[in-house]
Amino acid sequence: MIKTEGIVLRENKYKESSKILSVYTRKNGKVSVMARGANRPKSRLLANTQVFSYNEYQFRRGRNFYYINQADIIDSFYAIRENMERLVYGFFLLELVEKSVPMEEANEKIFFLLLKTLKTLAVKKKDFLKLILAFELKYISFLGYRPFIESCVICGRGQAREFRFSNFEGGIICDNCYTKDLRAKALDRKTYELLVRLMYMPLDRLEEIEASDVLLNKLQNIIESYILYNIDRRGFNSLDFFKINKFNLARTDIDKE
Repeated sequence: MIKTEGIVLRENKYKESSKILSVYTRKNGKVSVMARGANRPKSRLLANTQVFSYNEYQFRRGRNFYYINQADIIDSFYAIRENMERLVYGFFLLELVEKSVPMEEANEKIFFLLLKTLKTLAVKKKDFLKLILAFELKYISFLGYRPFIESCVICGRGQAREFRFSNFEGGIICDNCYTKDLRAKALDRKTYELLVRLMYMPLDRLEEIEASDVLLNKLQNIIESYILYNIDRRGFNSLDFFKINKFNLARTDIDKE
């Protein structure tokens, strides 16, 4: 028997009445869980097996899955579902963790970072992207791919007219080292300063950072590319869905004008 807190990252229907869950637990990392009967309307596991839900679980370990003996909900994070932008970014947080952490490898820093970010997202009414960027930078660092941003990762130069961000080198490179990675992305001074502040600023103090949507989106493109490079993926379904729908909404607004 294993007793641990866990956050549901993904749920898939299994047969008529059951679910297979991906749960990120505090003690055991990401685990696959069989929730028998959880799809029945009156199931006692209905609330404990929905994505975002944060629970206290008692698991029994089987050959291929963990099985739920008991589950007590701590927080459903239902408020995340009440705003479309909040919901899409919430799904992105879960997708990022689900697709990048190894199975059954505990990392309490990642667990508590995800938990705190979901709590913050649930009550946030604006500036969602700022929170997501702060999460991404801290998360990728806890995963073992912290970007080197203090000075040029190649020559160690701390002062330069401009920097670029290199996925291949794992951080910033100065104007003397551009030729080492011609695909490195331009990083102007304002974007660089925002990167540094978001890396180190606690989540509950993000309101102290002022940044335009243009600047936030520019940095998001850089950091998203860096994460995808390191976890060896092409994209995130949640963010792709969001970008397509934002584009369609923008076109609709233009057509109305």
